[in-house]
Amino acid sequence: MDRAAKAEFVAAMGDVFASAGVVVVAHYAGLTVADMQKLRREMKQVGASVKVAKNRLAKIALEGTDVASIGPLLKGPTLLAYSSDPVAAPKVAVDFAKANDKLVILGGAMGVTALNPDGVKALASLPSLDELRAKLVGLVQAPATKIAQVVNAPAGKLARVFGAYAKRDEAA
Repeated sequence: MDRAAKAEFVAAMGDVFASAGVVVVAHYAGLTVADMQKLRREMKQVGASVKVAKNRLAKIALEGTDVASIGPLLKGPTLLAYSSDPVAAPKVAVDFAKANDKLVILGGAMGVTALNPDGVKALASLPSLDELRAKLVGLVQAPATKIAQVVNAPAGKLARVFGAYAKRDEAA
């Protein structure tokens, strides 16, 4: 990389670190190209990204950002998984690490909060933003449906009573 490319990379990573909701740091030594492509594909499906960066350049890009606490984790062959959704990247990284023992999660950061590997796993166990939205919509819709059933029930009962009287009068 020449000097201009390095400066451009540091600026791009600085923007990523400033806008990311969560950043996960992991060692990837021993992963095959196919494994890395699979990880990237899974991350992309949930709106997250994976970047293998030179540690020195990543540390420069971290300066002055909220996630600067991950700097000490950047040693050896590390990859950075990040997303704006605080659950997406950790969930995919933890699931991938369970299936592939060569991916070792070192930690991460969510805003100014530093995360150890257990913290990343705890984040991964939370429901995603879309799942939470669906649950909220379900909770809001359930009472409205019950209210509609209660309001309509007396009218239905009256209609059945009138129908029964009508049938009785016709039979007589």
